[in-house]
Amino acid sequence: MTVAADTNATFAHRHVFLEQAGLAAVYGVAGALHFSIAVAQILLTIAFVCWAALIAIDREPVEVPGFAWPLALYAAITLVSTVFSPDPRVSLMADKQMVLYLLVPLVYRFATGPHASTMVTVIVSFAAVSAVVGIVQFGVLHYDNLGRRAQGTLGHYMTYSGLLMLVIGAALSRVLFGKRDRLWSALVIPALAVAVAFSFSRNAGVGACVAAALLLLLKDRRLLALLPIVAALFFLLAPTAIADRYASIFSLKNPTNRDRIAMLREGAHMIKDHPFVGIGPNMVQPRYAEYRDPDAVQPVNPHLHNVPVQIAAERGLPALAAWLWFIVSLVVGLTKLLRDPSQRFLAATGLSAVVAMLAAGMFEYNFGDSEFLMLFLILVTLPFAAARTPSPT
Repeated sequence: MTVAADTNATFAHRHVFLEQAGLAAVYGVAGALHFSIAVAQILLTIAFVCWAALIAIDREPVEVPGFAWPLALYAAITLVSTVFSPDPRVSLMADKQMVLYLLVPLVYRFATGPHASTMVTVIVSFAAVSAVVGIVQFGVLHYDNLGRRAQGTLGHYMTYSGLLMLVIGAALSRVLFGKRDRLWSALVIPALAVAVAFSFSRNAGVGACVAAALLLLLKDRRLLALLPIVAALFFLLAPTAIADRYASIFSLKNPTNRDRIAMLREGAHMIKDHPFVGIGPNMVQPRYAEYRDPDAVQPVNPHLHNVPVQIAAERGLPALAAWLWFIVSLVVGLTKLLRDPSQRFLAATGLSAVVAMLAAGMFEYNFGDSEFLMLFLILVTLPFAAARTPSPT
């Protein structure tokens, strides 16, 4: 064997190793999110190293889906906002979260073809275990009130419920549009839904319902008739504390509802005073007292509990415009993929993630939650990654 042949064999071996290691790391990120953000971020770093090594060894071009460009613009405008922040150091701490945007090119690079569908199976399976943990917490450990809510193995019930909300959409998409693993997804959905309810997180419940409505509409609009039946059964069978919590969505006397309305007015004042660069990333809480509405309930809040308002208040209207471009680009791209029968399941999964995030994001700043953001970016990128090569679902 010649030296050239030995060299080619070595490069081929390295390529295969890096390819497999990168894919395994991306799978690991998707699964670990339900249990440990630290482990997920370590695996994200491993995937990035594998990707960078492949670029260096094979000199392959860097490829990203179309929606990555408005997301990159949003990140750039955020950095400009940080420069003009009254405390750039504090704002820069929040900007570190944008490193997670690397998940888009990483998933696009490694989770191609049938790997994308397998990745959804990984996500649903890990979420099933997480849901069981939350159900046990509620039923056995008495995480059954607003002061102590089911949160799985994560640090906050909002993060926990937000992740499960996204997975409900993925699992239902597979049941309605997938060609394999449909039974497993169907068995998991009730546990996911119950765990979300047990978290007392109304925004996640709303997001899951909106995602389900979209998916049923895409499949057959007559299936929408199931939603009021499910809602009636929920209020009939749910524990009183849970039913009362979700009924409070419609009450203006509820203090958290009144506080959220006050936060919208506070955000409007922030945007009016700082329309171009915002008050600075991560600066809502430090400057909350300056803009606190007379009808506000809490003396201070870490964020404004509304994604578009939070973005515009923190980073300015140009950042909001870039973010909206990102969302529109996603929806347009996913809608195009939805027309391809071989991509319908994954495209529907991506669309369900978008509408769930938007619906829940009217009441919670979920786009600023690291674990939620990571899973969201994974789910919306998978359809585009699968489309790079033929992908049976």
